[in-house]
Amino acid sequence: MDSRPIGMFDSGFGGLTVARATIDLLPGEDLVYLGDTARYPYGSKPQDVVLSHSLEIANHLVAKYDIKILVVACNTAAAAALDELSAALDIPVIGVVEPGVRAALDVTESNRIGVIATVGTVSSEAYPAAVKAANPPADLNLTVTACPGFVEFVERGVVSGAEVNVLATALLKPVVDADVDTLLLGCTHYPYLARPIADVMGRDVVLVSSADETAFELKDLLTIQDLNHPAPGRTGQHKFISSGDVAAFKNLGSRLLGPELTDAMRWDPPSR
Repeated sequence: MDSRPIGMFDSGFGGLTVARATIDLLPGEDLVYLGDTARYPYGSKPQDVVLSHSLEIANHLVAKYDIKILVVACNTAAAAALDELSAALDIPVIGVVEPGVRAALDVTESNRIGVIATVGTVSSEAYPAAVKAANPPADLNLTVTACPGFVEFVERGVVSGAEVNVLATALLKPVVDADVDTLLLGCTHYPYLARPIADVMGRDVVLVSSADETAFELKDLLTIQDLNHPAPGRTGQHKFISSGDVAAFKNLGSRLLGPELTDAMRWDPPSR
């Protein structure tokens, strides 16, 4: 048993979808969440820059908060840095790519799966690699497309309206044309845009978010490695940190996450 907190980070607000699922599934666990809002978005940055940012955040969470496990709640960071983080840290590290892929493979009936993600995640080819590693059906058809602009809308708190609908219609055309029956939201920001995405895709297409699947994997890993908090039934404590405007993070973050985000602290990253 281990009373240390779970550590989690994202480039900004998107990882709060994973935080929400974790708090709901593991209410007795303490959580420290860091949103790197001063340096978002990660999706358009070179992979070596994302790797550097990820290592800085991970080292800060380990040194400052003595976390027992790290959740990389950012698809771009998971694609760029998961292996390096796992090698560098003495604690377990999990990402959001593989859990989402497994869920999509379980859901699809036509074996036509779409993945939407940031430019950085798409260029890393992390999703085709994860699908291949999962031993997919021989007739699987995978369509992966980038959706630049989605993250920026969410980071501004804009999750509906004409501008979002126009952008979604244009960006989702490749997966619509591919006639997918399952769409994996390959960025933790994208669940906040689920309604306009669903409107474009149609009611017959299942949207898969990796947030819930990652929380389930986290729960299993805590049990397997005997890292659960020793006091069952307690209410966990949650800390939220931003590298940018703390007041803005608190205001938008509380709208996106819920009542658990009552305050936020500031972290100044070594590099910007």
